[in-house]
Amino acid sequence: MTATPRIAVIGSANVDLTTLSDAFPRAGETLFGKGFNLGFGGKGANQAVAARLCGADVLMVARVGEDLFGEATLKNFASFGIDTRHVQVVPGTSTGVAPIFVEPNGQNRIIVVKGANEHLRPADVDAAAPLLRTVDAIILQFEIPLETVYHTVRFARANGIRCIVNPAPALPMEVSQLRAADYFIPNETEAELITGHAVRTLEEARAGAAALVQKGFRKVVLTLGDRGSLVADASGSSEVAPFRVTAVDTTGAGDAFIGSLAVFLAEGLAELQAAARANLYAALSTTRVGTQKSFITRAEFAAAWARAAADRVD
Repeated sequence: MTATPRIAVIGSANVDLTTLSDAFPRAGETLFGKGFNLGFGGKGANQAVAARLCGADVLMVARVGEDLFGEATLKNFASFGIDTRHVQVVPGTSTGVAPIFVEPNGQNRIIVVKGANEHLRPADVDAAAPLLRTVDAIILQFEIPLETVYHTVRFARANGIRCIVNPAPALPMEVSQLRAADYFIPNETEAELITGHAVRTLEEARAGAAALVQKGFRKVVLTLGDRGSLVADASGSSEVAPFRVTAVDTTGAGDAFIGSLAVFLAEGLAELQAAARANLYAALSTTRVGTQKSFITRAEFAAAWARAAADRVD
């Protein structure tokens, strides 16, 4: 471990396009909307920003399109001080986007276009290998081709680098290609889809985590929303209690957890201590609207942790 953790995120970068409207147009009809918001997203980008704000040096390996959104995404990464040497532009391709249409009752309709994210290939990981060999952890998600995820897991194992796999969104996968990862971190829905068993109660969560361990995953961390998280391996499982907050927007909380957890582990904290801090970091992200803009700085986190520590056994 280095004095300042070095984290690499190999994953997606999207732009979220949110339109607020009282009604949706019929075929051939044009309506005026009530509001619009452009935000930077993608699970990979979100996790990179969370890790950076928590104090790590962050390397992003990603692809963006040859368009205004690609330029804006690169500038957004740069604004956080994230290393973008391996965020390349794919000619003739759009940046990944997620047009989101929101009704007055909060119901939304989302169309995700992967765009350039589909072009992140194993060869791109190999091109970044000299820098990747210097990091303390590599984070992966499923918004890029699975062949790239599998290749990176093998690379991390061969080079002794901690590897964190977030199977989001849940997709049919080859478990044998992922067993070498150090941490497999799904949420309740993803765990349910992967195991085929409900994960609604704490007892079901324990059973779900055990099922994943039985599939060959070395360490499993289940994120359980406002119920905290669960850390499991072949020796059993441990619950990590949540922190109570008044949530206004839970979008991106899972990404906040994973990005911060990677940093806390790289700093040498024991797993349960790292997970407890990640629980708080994720919980605090839900007290603000948005994804990346809801993530707090390390200084803000340190103050919040100090306030919470008196009421918590760590």
